[in-house]
Amino acid sequence: MTLKLHCFGESGNSYKAALTLELAGLDWEPVFVDFFSGGARTGAYRSLNVMAEAPVLEQGDFTLSQSGAIQQWVVDQTGKLGGAPEDKYEVLRWVLFDNHKMSSQAGVTRFLMNFLAEEKRPQEAIKFMQGRLLGAYNTLDSHLLGRDWIVGQSLTIADIANCGYLFYPEPYGFIRSDWPNIDAWLGRIEETPGWKHPYDLMPGNPSDRA
Repeated sequence: MTLKLHCFGESGNSYKAALTLELAGLDWEPVFVDFFSGGARTGAYRSLNVMAEAPVLEQGDFTLSQSGAIQQWVVDQTGKLGGAPEDKYEVLRWVLFDNHKMSSQAGVTRFLMNFLAEEKRPQEAIKFMQGRLLGAYNTLDSHLLGRDWIVGQSLTIADIANCGYLFYPEPYGFIRSDWPNIDAWLGRIEETPGWKHPYDLMPGNPSDRA
């Protein structure tokens, strides 16, 4: 049975789940969530995910939300992208780091700077969030010094989680060339067979609403 991932291209959290499914080689298809028109807040969607968020994985009667949970489900189902057995909790540690320190702040900052009307953009909040993100980038860049991957010797869901927002072109304070270790690591991810940019992997693009 083909897996369905309810997602949209602008969502870095959706991208983490979609790229994990893609690189694990699972049979899946994207189902577009028209998030910016309230598609995640309808009664039908809330019956699928009471959290009113994307992504949501669906397989028959089985549904699962939250990107980190979906990523771990893929690892458990396929045995891929989880790293060595002894690395399990280190992988989890970096997935949680991303969810708390990286993606949560990058997602909000990018939204405030690009998807709100200019007159509604809270500049003090944006500045504060960008300061928080600098700490997260520094932590990741320092950790990647002398490493190819965040954990172990191969690509894992820790890498896919932490890169979730870093391939997006919209400005939000991340300049890839400022972080040489992150830059090289992103290059390795891009060279991974099957990798796709978020706007190529999922439906939904800011140009659709231009």
